[in-house]
Amino acid sequence: MAVSSDGLDRITFECEPALKEAIVNWRRWLESERRASKHTLDAYLRDLSAFFSFSQNLLGYPAGVEDLKGFTTADFRGFLADRTEAGIARSSINRQMSTLRNFFKYLDRQGLVQNPALAAVRTPRQKQSVPKALSQQEAVVSLQAIEALSDGSWHESRGMGWVAKRDAAVLTLLYGCGLRIGEALSLQQRDAPTEDVMRVVGKGRKERMVPVLPLVIEAIKSYQEACPFKLNKTDPLFVGARGKALDPGVIQRQIRKLRPLLNLPENATPHALRHSFATHLLAGGGDLRTIQELLGHASLSTTQRYTAVDAEKISTEYNKAHPRA
Repeated sequence: MAVSSDGLDRITFECEPALKEAIVNWRRWLESERRASKHTLDAYLRDLSAFFSFSQNLLGYPAGVEDLKGFTTADFRGFLADRTEAGIARSSINRQMSTLRNFFKYLDRQGLVQNPALAAVRTPRQKQSVPKALSQQEAVVSLQAIEALSDGSWHESRGMGWVAKRDAAVLTLLYGCGLRIGEALSLQQRDAPTEDVMRVVGKGRKERMVPVLPLVIEAIKSYQEACPFKLNKTDPLFVGARGKALDPGVIQRQIRKLRPLLNLPENATPHALRHSFATHLLAGGGDLRTIQELLGHASLSTTQRYTAVDAEKISTEYNKAHPRA
């Protein structure tokens, strides 16, 4: 199905018109009431696509609203088994089941479908992953090296030496303020920090205030002064070679180039700098509640994962230093 005006043109699966309308309305509800981002909406629709592709094989025809009422616990477990056999990660399977539950609850509230079978299905247990943080030295060296990596003769010969300052400013912002890469690249020119605090719009369009180090302000100012494009206040803060919003893949690619040069671990990514921000704050005596606010976590349990990182570091250092270890 394709409904470009509602963002469904990226998702392809067949279903009856009434169900199609319900999906469009559900998406609108997620966007307006839950304030879901476009990225989140696309992910939810991909999850539905996987389920309805499975259901079409199960039924022998595209599903309709009435068909949703008849799905049994065994049918939903069959979907789980199908996902597992396809090699889908547990985290992705859990997200897909969460999407289904959200959709079915919406249909129930609208009086369209009531099916208790889904509630009886238990999703696979997911091992709580420990955030992959860089050491303080690795983080600092990365910030120093990224500008040298980007500042080459190729860029200079094309008048693009400013790219090096841009990349350094992005990484400095990620590590200095603990931003997600999406949060950093969604900033506009008017959002550039000039004082010791800045406003950030995170997941669910929730705003938070984040302290800003002078080093971060200087890095961004240096990039802005070097940037050759005439940008308005509402234009993206970080732009690519053509003056448009910077693609996160550009920064991710630069980090991948740094790994072999600096002997960084495979977990060295832009997001690892956010993890490093939180881990290093915790190691320096920061409390979990404050770090939760700085990161924009909705739940304290999400932030508590960083205590495992710190404990892991302590254990590693102990084993290295203790004569009986």
